[in-house]
Amino acid sequence: MRAFYSDQFVLTLPPGHRFPMAKYALLRERLVSELPEIALQVAEPASNGELALVHSPGYIQSVTEGTLSEAAQREIGFPWTPSMLERSRRSAGATVMAARVSLLGGEGVAANLAGGTHHAYADHGSGFCVFNDAAVAARLMQVEWARSHLQPLRVAIIDLDVHQGNGTAAIFANDPDVFTLSMHGARNFPFAKERSDLDVELPDGCGDDEYLDALDQALLDLSARFDPGLVIYLAGADPHEGDRLGRLRLSYDGLEARDRRVFDWAFQRRVPLAFAMAGGYGRVIEDTVQVQVNTYRVAQAYWQGWQNRAR
Repeated sequence: MRAFYSDQFVLTLPPGHRFPMAKYALLRERLVSELPEIALQVAEPASNGELALVHSPGYIQSVTEGTLSEAAQREIGFPWTPSMLERSRRSAGATVMAARVSLLGGEGVAANLAGGTHHAYADHGSGFCVFNDAAVAARLMQVEWARSHLQPLRVAIIDLDVHQGNGTAAIFANDPDVFTLSMHGARNFPFAKERSDLDVELPDGCGDDEYLDALDQALLDLSARFDPGLVIYLAGADPHEGDRLGRLRLSYDGLEARDRRVFDWAFQRRVPLAFAMAGGYGRVIEDTVQVQVNTYRVAQAYWQGWQNRAR
């Protein structure tokens, strides 16, 4: 299985900043050590043209030239620096590359070690999200698919970060070829929600059984309403019981069962899947990384299933 990373493009943050930037390098180190069969590759940056499939030219220009207002930087949660720009482009590029490999390359499953920047809107960033990687990848794959297949590509974005994918929902609000499913904490950020194609709101303290029952129903609803040719999965680690910002109570086993349900849903339908890691703010950073490593173990097994089926 191929996975794309950008952690060497470090976004330097002020002392005491709450974003756990170190988790990306820690994840890659664990994968190198424990899952050496995963082929890791540096992500290429998303170009202005690729970003413009989703984001407004004025916003792209402001991020590129470093002319974001102080208010815009506060909403994003990061100060503008050249490294912020480079990392944001690479993070979007990694999901593009994963989607291209899984769909057009015929490999079935591929990954971004970062990404999941679902709070970014077309014309502004928010909540530690600059460019919306899943949206950019979905739109670009639609373009590339249409060139070679002469028919539209339908994309399902399954967002299981603990926070609603508000930017993604807004971007695709009027696009019948993209289905947005967001399963998130009802009382968590963002406090003013957008409307996804399917929103599943969970109470504070939700545990494994309640969560998995809700996911089973959500996947049934998705099956009844939409037939995708590509799945983009946001495998957030922040529903974990040890997360500072999550407010849910999922165990490692519960999150692994979540991942298996999503991968199995796509695998049974022969739908290629690209995934990104989205949020994770563990009180102990190693807890977040462990959730993510577990997702990669599941993904590698399903990737192998794709290869066996192709033989």
